[in-house]
Amino acid sequence: MKAGPQCSHIATWIEFPELKIPAKSRFYFLLLGLLLLNAHLFASAMQASSGRVATVQKLGPDLYAYISSNDSSANATFLVANNGILVVDTGLNEQEGRKLLDEIRKVSPLPVRWIVNTHYHPDHRGGNSAVGPDAVIISTSYTRERTLGPKRKPTETSGPLPVYETINSVTETLVLNFGGHEIRIYHPGPAHTLGDLVVYFPDQHAIATGDLFLTNSCPAMDDGDMENWIAALDRILTLPIEHVVPGHFAVATKDQLLRFRDYLAELRQQVTRLRHDGLSLEQLKKRLDMKAYKDFRQWPQYEATFADNAAAYYKQLEAPPDALPHAQPAK
Repeated sequence: MKAGPQCSHIATWIEFPELKIPAKSRFYFLLLGLLLLNAHLFASAMQASSGRVATVQKLGPDLYAYISSNDSSANATFLVANNGILVVDTGLNEQEGRKLLDEIRKVSPLPVRWIVNTHYHPDHRGGNSAVGPDAVIISTSYTRERTLGPKRKPTETSGPLPVYETINSVTETLVLNFGGHEIRIYHPGPAHTLGDLVVYFPDQHAIATGDLFLTNSCPAMDDGDMENWIAALDRILTLPIEHVVPGHFAVATKDQLLRFRDYLAELRQQVTRLRHDGLSLEQLKKRLDMKAYKDFRQWPQYEATFADNAAAYYKQLEAPPDALPHAQPAK
Protein backbone atom coordinates (compact mmCIF):
# COMPACT_ATOMS: atom_id res chain seq x y z
CA MET A 1 0.00 0.00 0.00
CA LYS A 2 2.97 2.34 0.56
CA ALA A 3 4.60 1.73 -2.83
CA GLY A 4 2.58 4.39 -4.69
CA PRO A 5 3.36 7.35 -2.38
CA GLN A 6 7.02 6.33 -2.17
CA CYS A 7 7.32 6.20 -5.94
CA SER A 8 5.71 9.65 -6.23
CA HIS A 9 7.99 11.04 -3.52
CA ILE A 10 11.15 9.76 -5.24
CA ALA A 11 10.16 11.19 -8.62
CA THR A 12 9.31 14.61 -7.14
CA TRP A 13 12.60 14.77 -5.22
CA ILE A 14 14.65 13.98 -8.33
CA GLU A 15 12.90 16.61 -10.42
CA PHE A 16 13.33 19.56 -8.01
CA PRO A 17 14.92 22.21 -10.29
CA GLU A 18 16.77 24.01 -7.47
CA LEU A 19 18.92 20.92 -6.88
CA LYS A 20 20.46 21.40 -10.32
CA ILE A 21 21.27 17.71 -10.68
CA PRO A 22 22.94 16.90 -14.01
CA ALA A 23 20.93 14.76 -16.39
CA LYS A 24 23.33 11.80 -16.05
CA SER A 25 23.14 11.99 -12.26
CA ARG A 26 19.36 12.26 -12.40
CA PHE A 27 19.34 9.03 -14.39
CA TYR A 28 21.39 7.23 -11.75
CA PHE A 29 19.24 8.64 -8.94
CA LEU A 30 16.14 7.50 -10.78
CA LEU A 31 17.65 4.05 -11.34
CA LEU A 32 18.59 3.80 -7.66
CA GLY A 33 15.09 4.85 -6.65
CA LEU A 34 13.55 2.20 -8.89
CA LEU A 35 15.87 -0.46 -7.49
CA LEU A 36 14.96 0.50 -3.93
CA LEU A 37 11.29 0.49 -4.82
CA ASN A 38 11.56 -2.94 -6.43
CA ALA A 39 13.41 -4.25 -3.38
CA HIS A 40 10.62 -2.94 -1.14
CA LEU A 41 7.93 -4.51 -3.32
CA PHE A 42 9.82 -7.83 -3.42
CA ALA A 43 10.21 -7.85 0.36
CA SER A 44 6.53 -7.08 0.78
CA ALA A 45 5.60 -9.87 -1.58
CA MET A 46 7.87 -12.32 0.23
CA GLN A 47 6.37 -11.32 3.56
CA ALA A 48 2.86 -11.87 2.21
CA SER A 49 3.79 -15.20 0.67
CA SER A 50 5.35 -16.42 3.92
CA GLY A 51 1.96 -16.22 5.63
CA ARG A 52 0.44 -19.69 5.62
CA VAL A 53 -2.72 -20.34 3.68
CA ALA A 54 -5.13 -23.20 4.15
CA THR A 55 -4.56 -26.12 1.80
CA VAL A 56 -6.80 -28.90 0.52
CA GLN A 57 -5.31 -32.30 -0.23
CA LYS A 58 -7.18 -35.05 -2.04
CA LEU A 59 -6.73 -38.30 -0.12
CA GLY A 60 -8.68 -40.64 -2.37
CA PRO A 61 -11.93 -40.89 -4.31
CA ASP A 62 -14.23 -38.06 -3.10
CA LEU A 63 -12.23 -37.53 0.13
CA TYR A 64 -10.30 -34.38 1.00
CA ALA A 65 -8.24 -33.05 3.90
CA TYR A 66 -8.41 -29.35 4.77
CA ILE A 67 -5.25 -28.22 6.56
CA SER A 68 -5.94 -25.05 8.50
CA SER A 69 -3.68 -22.02 8.15
CA ASN A 70 -4.40 -21.17 11.79
CA ASP A 71 -2.65 -23.39 14.33
CA SER A 72 -5.38 -22.52 16.84
CA SER A 73 -8.08 -23.88 14.55
CA ALA A 74 -8.47 -27.57 13.75
CA ASN A 75 -8.06 -29.34 10.45
CA ALA A 76 -11.08 -30.81 8.70
CA THR A 77 -11.82 -33.78 6.46
CA PHE A 78 -14.69 -33.86 3.99
CA LEU A 79 -16.26 -36.54 1.82
CA VAL A 80 -18.32 -35.49 -1.20
CA ALA A 81 -21.18 -37.77 -2.25
CA ASN A 82 -23.80 -37.36 -4.97
CA ASN A 83 -26.41 -36.10 -2.49
CA GLY A 84 -24.37 -34.12 0.01
CA ILE A 85 -21.17 -33.73 1.99
CA LEU A 86 -19.90 -35.11 5.29
CA VAL A 87 -17.40 -32.96 7.22
CA VAL A 88 -15.21 -33.96 10.15
CA ASP A 89 -14.55 -30.95 12.43
CA THR A 90 -15.24 -27.36 11.40
CA GLY A 91 -12.65 -25.10 13.03
CA LEU A 92 -12.49 -22.55 15.81
CA ASN A 93 -15.32 -20.13 14.97
CA GLU A 94 -17.59 -18.88 12.20
CA GLN A 95 -14.72 -17.11 10.45
CA GLU A 96 -12.67 -20.30 10.29
CA GLY A 97 -15.80 -22.23 9.33
CA ARG A 98 -16.41 -19.89 6.41
CA LYS A 99 -12.81 -20.37 5.25
CA LEU A 100 -13.37 -24.11 5.30
CA LEU A 101 -16.69 -23.80 3.47
CA ASP A 102 -15.06 -21.63 0.80
CA GLU A 103 -12.62 -24.45 0.08
CA ILE A 104 -15.38 -27.04 0.08
CA ARG A 105 -17.28 -24.93 -2.46
CA LYS A 106 -14.31 -25.13 -4.83
CA VAL A 107 -14.95 -28.88 -4.93
CA SER A 108 -18.73 -29.14 -4.69
CA PRO A 109 -21.85 -26.94 -4.39
CA LEU A 110 -23.79 -29.67 -2.55
CA PRO A 111 -25.09 -29.10 0.99
CA VAL A 112 -23.20 -30.26 4.06
CA ARG A 113 -25.54 -32.90 5.51
CA TRP A 114 -23.41 -34.43 8.26
CA ILE A 115 -20.81 -32.95 10.61
CA VAL A 116 -18.69 -35.12 12.90
CA ASN A 117 -17.24 -33.35 15.93
CA THR A 118 -14.33 -35.44 17.16
CA HIS A 119 -14.54 -33.86 20.64
CA TYR A 120 -15.96 -30.87 22.48
CA HIS A 121 -13.06 -28.39 22.25
CA PRO A 122 -14.19 -25.21 20.45
CA ASP A 123 -11.39 -25.30 17.88
CA HIS A 124 -13.02 -28.42 16.41
CA ARG A 125 -16.69 -27.42 16.46
CA GLY A 126 -16.81 -23.61 16.47
CA GLY A 127 -17.52 -23.44 12.75
CA ASN A 128 -20.50 -25.82 12.76
CA SER A 129 -23.11 -23.14 12.11
CA ALA A 130 -21.15 -21.66 9.21
CA VAL A 131 -20.26 -24.95 7.54
CA GLY A 132 -23.56 -26.78 7.91
CA PRO A 133 -26.35 -24.91 9.71
CA ASP A 134 -28.84 -27.66 8.84
CA ALA A 135 -26.46 -30.61 9.19
CA VAL A 136 -26.92 -33.52 11.57
CA ILE A 137 -24.05 -33.49 14.07
CA ILE A 138 -22.41 -36.75 15.05
CA SER A 139 -20.60 -36.81 18.39
CA THR A 140 -20.41 -38.68 21.65
CA SER A 141 -23.07 -37.82 24.21
CA TYR A 142 -20.24 -36.41 26.36
CA THR A 143 -19.31 -33.97 23.60
CA ARG A 144 -22.93 -32.98 23.10
CA GLU A 145 -23.42 -32.24 26.79
CA ARG A 146 -20.17 -30.28 27.03
CA THR A 147 -21.25 -28.29 23.96
CA LEU A 148 -24.93 -27.63 24.71
CA GLY A 149 -25.35 -28.45 28.39
CA PRO A 150 -27.46 -31.40 29.55
CA LYS A 151 -30.74 -29.48 29.83
CA ARG A 152 -30.41 -26.69 27.32
CA LYS A 153 -33.56 -25.87 25.38
CA PRO A 154 -34.06 -23.68 22.32
CA THR A 155 -35.04 -20.07 22.89
CA GLU A 156 -36.46 -17.37 20.67
CA THR A 157 -33.02 -15.81 20.31
CA SER A 158 -30.99 -18.99 19.89
CA GLY A 159 -33.36 -20.74 17.52
CA PRO A 160 -33.67 -24.52 17.23
CA LEU A 161 -30.87 -26.68 18.58
CA PRO A 162 -28.83 -28.73 16.11
CA VAL A 163 -29.81 -32.35 15.64
CA TYR A 164 -27.31 -34.75 17.19
CA GLU A 165 -26.62 -38.40 16.48
CA THR A 166 -24.63 -39.61 19.49
CA ILE A 167 -22.30 -42.54 20.05
CA ASN A 168 -22.40 -43.57 23.67
CA SER A 169 -20.26 -46.67 24.12
CA VAL A 170 -16.84 -48.01 23.24
CA THR A 171 -18.62 -51.08 21.84
CA GLU A 172 -20.65 -48.97 19.40
CA THR A 173 -19.51 -48.15 15.87
CA LEU A 174 -21.63 -46.01 13.58
CA VAL A 175 -21.28 -47.24 10.00
CA LEU A 176 -22.49 -44.94 7.24
CA ASN A 177 -22.76 -45.67 3.54
CA PHE A 178 -22.26 -42.26 2.05
CA GLY A 179 -22.20 -41.94 -1.71
CA GLY A 180 -21.11 -45.55 -2.05
CA HIS A 181 -18.29 -45.11 0.46
CA GLU A 182 -18.25 -46.75 3.86
CA ILE A 183 -17.45 -44.56 6.87
CA ARG A 184 -16.78 -46.03 10.31
CA ILE A 185 -17.09 -43.72 13.32
CA TYR A 186 -16.25 -44.98 16.79
CA HIS A 187 -15.46 -43.86 20.33
CA PRO A 188 -12.12 -45.31 21.52
CA GLY A 189 -12.82 -44.63 25.19
CA PRO A 190 -11.18 -41.93 27.35
CA ALA A 191 -8.06 -40.62 25.59
CA HIS A 192 -7.48 -36.96 24.71
CA THR A 193 -10.88 -36.21 26.30
CA LEU A 194 -13.62 -38.37 27.76
CA GLY A 195 -15.60 -38.18 24.51
CA ASP A 196 -13.34 -38.56 21.48
CA LEU A 197 -14.41 -39.91 18.09
CA VAL A 198 -12.29 -41.41 15.33
CA VAL A 199 -13.48 -41.42 11.71
CA TYR A 200 -12.13 -44.16 9.44
CA PHE A 201 -12.53 -44.14 5.65
CA PRO A 202 -11.61 -47.69 4.56
CA ASP A 203 -12.09 -47.12 0.82
CA GLN A 204 -9.52 -44.33 0.85
CA HIS A 205 -7.21 -45.91 3.49
CA ALA A 206 -7.52 -42.71 5.51
CA ILE A 207 -8.43 -41.78 9.06
CA ALA A 208 -9.31 -38.53 10.86
CA THR A 209 -8.09 -38.67 14.45
CA GLY A 210 -9.06 -35.33 15.97
CA ASP A 211 -6.53 -34.46 18.67
CA LEU A 212 -5.70 -38.09 19.40
CA PHE A 213 -2.80 -37.29 17.09
CA LEU A 214 -0.89 -34.13 16.15
CA THR A 215 1.85 -34.22 13.54
CA ASN A 216 5.26 -33.78 15.20
CA SER A 217 3.77 -31.99 18.20
CA CYS A 218 3.10 -32.41 21.88
CA PRO A 219 -0.64 -32.70 22.53
CA ALA A 220 -2.72 -30.99 25.14
CA MET A 221 -4.11 -33.49 27.65
CA ASP A 222 -7.67 -33.06 28.86
CA ASP A 223 -9.41 -35.21 31.48
CA GLY A 224 -8.75 -38.30 29.45
CA ASP A 225 -6.59 -41.37 30.02
CA MET A 226 -3.08 -41.66 28.60
CA GLU A 227 -2.98 -45.43 29.04
CA ASN A 228 -6.09 -45.83 26.91
CA TRP A 229 -4.86 -43.11 24.54
CA ILE A 230 -1.87 -45.30 23.68
CA ALA A 231 -4.18 -48.29 23.28
CA ALA A 232 -6.42 -46.24 20.96
CA LEU A 233 -3.43 -45.40 18.76
CA ASP A 234 -2.38 -49.05 18.76
CA ARG A 235 -5.82 -49.92 17.44
CA ILE A 236 -5.54 -47.33 14.67
CA LEU A 237 -2.10 -48.64 13.72
CA THR A 238 -3.60 -52.07 12.97
CA LEU A 239 -5.69 -50.53 10.17
CA PRO A 240 -4.47 -50.45 6.54
CA ILE A 241 -4.15 -46.66 6.46
CA GLU A 242 -2.01 -44.48 4.21
CA HIS A 243 -3.22 -40.99 5.19
CA VAL A 244 -3.70 -39.69 8.73
CA VAL A 245 -5.51 -36.36 9.12
CA PRO A 246 -4.42 -35.01 12.51
CA GLY A 247 -6.22 -32.51 14.67
CA HIS A 248 -3.62 -29.93 13.68
CA PHE A 249 -0.75 -29.57 11.21
CA ALA A 250 0.07 -31.51 8.04
CA VAL A 251 -1.44 -34.77 6.85
CA ALA A 252 0.78 -37.53 8.18
CA THR A 253 1.92 -41.05 7.40
CA LYS A 254 1.43 -44.17 9.47
CA ASP A 255 5.08 -43.94 10.52
CA GLN A 256 4.54 -40.45 11.92
CA LEU A 257 1.52 -41.70 13.84
CA LEU A 258 3.64 -44.54 15.24
CA ARG A 259 6.29 -42.06 16.36
CA PHE A 260 3.70 -39.98 18.18
CA ARG A 261 2.43 -43.15 19.87
CA ASP A 262 6.00 -44.00 20.86
CA TYR A 263 6.40 -40.51 22.34
CA LEU A 264 3.43 -41.11 24.64
CA ALA A 265 4.77 -44.55 25.57
CA GLU A 266 8.22 -43.14 26.36
CA LEU A 267 6.69 -40.39 28.45
CA ARG A 268 4.62 -42.97 30.32
CA GLN A 269 7.69 -45.09 31.01
CA GLN A 270 9.79 -42.19 32.30
CA VAL A 271 7.06 -40.70 34.50
CA THR A 272 6.23 -44.11 35.97
CA ARG A 273 9.88 -44.85 36.77
CA LEU A 274 10.73 -41.44 38.22
CA ARG A 275 7.60 -41.37 40.34
CA HIS A 276 8.43 -44.84 41.61
CA ASP A 277 11.88 -43.50 42.57
CA GLY A 278 10.15 -40.97 44.82
CA LEU A 279 10.61 -37.82 42.77
CA SER A 280 8.14 -34.99 43.17
CA LEU A 281 6.40 -33.63 40.08
CA GLU A 282 8.74 -30.63 39.88
CA GLN A 283 11.80 -32.85 40.25
CA LEU A 284 10.43 -35.22 37.65
CA LYS A 285 9.91 -32.44 35.11
CA LYS A 286 13.59 -31.51 35.38
CA ARG A 287 14.70 -35.13 34.92
CA LEU A 288 12.68 -35.84 31.78
CA ASP A 289 14.84 -36.81 28.83
CA MET A 290 12.90 -36.33 25.61
CA LYS A 291 15.84 -35.59 23.29
CA ALA A 292 14.56 -38.18 20.84
CA TYR A 293 11.54 -35.92 20.26
CA LYS A 294 13.27 -32.55 20.30
CA ASP A 295 11.72 -31.74 16.91
CA PHE A 296 8.20 -31.86 18.39
CA ARG A 297 6.39 -28.54 18.62
CA GLN A 298 5.66 -27.40 22.17
CA TRP A 299 2.89 -24.97 23.06
CA PRO A 300 3.14 -23.61 26.62
CA GLN A 301 0.05 -21.43 26.09
CA TYR A 302 -2.01 -24.60 25.56
CA GLU A 303 -0.31 -26.69 28.25
CA ALA A 304 1.12 -28.81 25.46
CA THR A 305 4.78 -29.34 26.37
CA PHE A 306 6.84 -32.30 27.55
CA ALA A 307 6.51 -31.01 31.11
CA ASP A 308 2.76 -30.43 30.78
CA ASN A 309 2.23 -33.93 29.38
CA ALA A 310 4.31 -35.43 32.18
CA ALA A 311 2.29 -33.50 34.77
CA ALA A 312 -1.00 -34.74 33.31
CA TYR A 313 0.09 -38.37 33.51
CA TYR A 314 1.66 -37.91 36.97
CA LYS A 315 -1.66 -36.59 38.25
CA GLN A 316 -3.46 -39.51 36.63
CA LEU A 317 -1.19 -41.90 38.53
CA GLU A 318 -1.77 -39.98 41.77
CA ALA A 319 -5.55 -40.03 41.46
CA PRO A 320 -7.52 -42.59 43.49
CA PRO A 321 -8.89 -45.48 41.40
CA ASP A 322 -12.51 -44.31 41.70
CA ALA A 323 -11.52 -40.92 40.27
CA LEU A 324 -9.99 -42.31 37.09
CA PRO A 325 -11.86 -41.78 33.82
CA HIS A 326 -13.79 -44.68 32.44
CA ALA A 327 -15.64 -45.50 29.28
CA GLN A 328 -19.23 -44.37 29.09
CA PRO A 329 -21.78 -47.14 29.48
CA ALA A 330 -24.06 -47.96 26.61
CA LYS A 331 -27.48 -46.28 26.75
